[in-house]
Amino acid sequence: MNRKTMAIHAAALLTFAGAPQLSSAQTPGALVEGRDFTLLSPAQPTSSPSDQVEVAEVFMFGCVHCFRFEPHWQVWEKRKAEYVNVVKLPTSWNELQRLHAQAFYTAQMLGKLERMSEDLFQELHVKRSRIDTREKLREFFGRYGVDAATFDETFESPTVHAKVERADELIRGYEVTGTPSVVVNGKYLTSGAMARSYEAWFEIIDALVARERAAMAQRENGARNAAGPP
Repeated sequence: MNRKTMAIHAAALLTFAGAPQLSSAQTPGALVEGRDFTLLSPAQPTSSPSDQVEVAEVFMFGCVHCFRFEPHWQVWEKRKAEYVNVVKLPTSWNELQRLHAQAFYTAQMLGKLERMSEDLFQELHVKRSRIDTREKLREFFGRYGVDAATFDETFESPTVHAKVERADELIRGYEVTGTPSVVVNGKYLTSGAMARSYEAWFEIIDALVARERAAMAQRENGARNAAGPP
């Protein structure tokens, strides 16, 4: 963990130091719909392989709660099960968020997402920089060796616009109203407000992942039984 990540991590821990913990009756082993998660109906499509459980984070760079959540998300990503596929979906609810969403997918296409995503959070929430125009984003990308022409071409590419539109479509289908939010396999929506602590939130996410994994295994067994002996 580098210094920047440590700084974010420290801020997050301070923010939730006094957060109430869930009682034993609220543990993810006994998840309750409406309290721990919202069941999406109909379930939304995923972009993950059929043998993987998708976990999607809906976020925005300008959201301080997303900034505080990020180090915990990074820790969870390192320990998640191999069959979990992580997806991040930036919101575009207003003009500034759309600029940042385009920046997210531009960095992704240029192979610079991991470093630039963390640094953009730092610029906005630690340095209090106002990176709120295309020109300022162009300068920001320039720090990472991306020339202006490459930035402009990628930023306005059909692929980037399509990714932003697809994320927006999914977020509407998820009926997300705040960030950060997490959606498991297009079926279950959960949030920090439901969990009330980071630890409990990831326990809920893991429990929902396990539920989906078990459902996948059950479907596979059913298909094999229906096919009969080889």
